[in-house]
This record gives sequence, structure tokens and C-alpha cells, in this order.
Amino acid sequence: MSLTEERSATAHAPVEHTVGRVEDVPPGEGRAFVAGGVQVAVFRLRDGSLHATQAACPHAGGPLADGQTDVDVLVCPLHLFAYRWTDGASTSGAAPIRVYPVHERDGALVVTL
Repeated sequence: MSLTEERSATAHAPVEHTVGRVEDVPPGEGRAFVAGGVQVAVFRLRDGSLHATQAACPHAGGPLADGQTDVDVLVCPLHLFAYRWTDGASTSGAAPIRVYPVHERDGALVVTL
């Protein structure tokens, strides 16, 4: 690998960002955070699972952290577009959203960009 290829690969390597504490997000809700300069929405579902997406809906910039959730989808609070947790694809015909890996580490929320 050339030096240019190595720099390019390193520049795009996933980076973990601690954005807050798990208790900052009540069960069944979402909260907006900034991870490495990127606005993200982190959700803690009632089943205890964690999910992270881009913070704004691509349709009209709605605050996705205020959306309704279930184990399969996130619903934007403005126009009720639904997005799958698995891949960010819309189940209602809208443009997809970005989803990010998120996990808990010693009580902290860690989002990977």
C-alpha cells in the first residue's frame, strides 16, 4: 500500500466517540448529541437496546431524537416517515438516514462514526 493509500484508509477508519452516559437517555426515548463534530441521535429502547442515527430527518430536518420508536423502526416526529434501525432505509418512501454503531462502555454511550 502506498503512503497516499495508507493515509486515505486511515482518514476513513471508524472512530469511537463518547457522547454521554446511558442514564442521559431514558428508556423508550432519544437524545441528541455531538460525536466528533457530527450531530447524532441516540436512542435507548424499552428492551434496553441502543441505536444511533443522524440527528435530522433528511426530508425536512425534523429532530429525529424526538421521534417515536419500536424495536424495528424510528418514526420522524414531523411527517411520520419511518426508518429501519437495521439499515436506515425508509419504510415509507423517504430518503434513507444514516445509522451508526453505538454501545455502552462502563455506563458511557459510545458512538462509532
